[in-house]
Amino acid sequence: MQIYLPIAELPVNVMLIFAMGLAIGVLSGMFGVGGGFLLTPMLIFLGISPIVAVATVSTHIAASSFSSVFSYWRRKALDLSLAGVLLTGALIGTAVGVVVIALLRRFGQLDLVIALAYVTLLGIIGAMMITESVRAIMRTRGGKPADVRRPGSHAWFHGLPMKIRFKQSRIYVSIIPVWTIGYFIGFLGGVMGVGGGFLLVPALIYLLRVPTSVVIGTSTVVTLVTMLTATVLHSVTNYSVDAVLALILMVGGVIGAQFGARAGQRMRGEQLRLLLGLIVLGVGLRFAFGLIVTPDDPFSVQTLEQLQ
Repeated sequence: MQIYLPIAELPVNVMLIFAMGLAIGVLSGMFGVGGGFLLTPMLIFLGISPIVAVATVSTHIAASSFSSVFSYWRRKALDLSLAGVLLTGALIGTAVGVVVIALLRRFGQLDLVIALAYVTLLGIIGAMMITESVRAIMRTRGGKPADVRRPGSHAWFHGLPMKIRFKQSRIYVSIIPVWTIGYFIGFLGGVMGVGGGFLLVPALIYLLRVPTSVVIGTSTVVTLVTMLTATVLHSVTNYSVDAVLALILMVGGVIGAQFGARAGQRMRGEQLRLLLGLIVLGVGLRFAFGLIVTPDDPFSVQTLEQLQ
């Protein structure tokens, strides 16, 4: 069953797009991540232009985060003051990322830069997750206790000025590293169409020492606002949000998340991290393969209006 995507300007199989949304929903429910860092490459592999893939996935992530925010808010499992400081940096980073996308598109370098960014990011993160999970599995099999992070340990940036006490998170830290983390997450969201939760959550836990009980909810708030902002900016600046594509993905994602959550409860934490690491690294290697191998049609034709 074919359907024409008005913004992407190509026909696609509805069931294939639905299956992609379903698969990402399963991964999202299983691993607790937004899935944008996997969904965007999958759309690009399908032939959808990177600018449309990035913008449309931003819409998909914003919609999927909406209901989660209210759930965490009712349970008081988020820190609104910490989320506010993160968002001051994230919104600026998102705006800068969208502008960078527009400039890269104008100069014809968008596809290359996005591919290189995904190869680097997914390669590093996938390798780190695989290494850490394999070590955890080996420790478990050897009967050794898991490595426990020492509470109260501090890094160099804990001595920076302009400190604020975040009561809900029970931390007293400078707003400089908080703002920087937010800016980086927002920039990634604007350029790559990723919610950034898979980076923000570890950063809050291991760098800022935020309790795990409020990390997911706080990260979800940041993801929701940044992805909404990215959607609006992409719509106004690049006219690249395909609502039809986003709707099909959302339906599949909602259904898949229910199955993923059940499957994730049956697996050990280190096994989940190993599986996710393999998936992330595999997507990164697929991007690298596409950069190295000569395409079937090594030439492209663009009008002057497309470059301007």
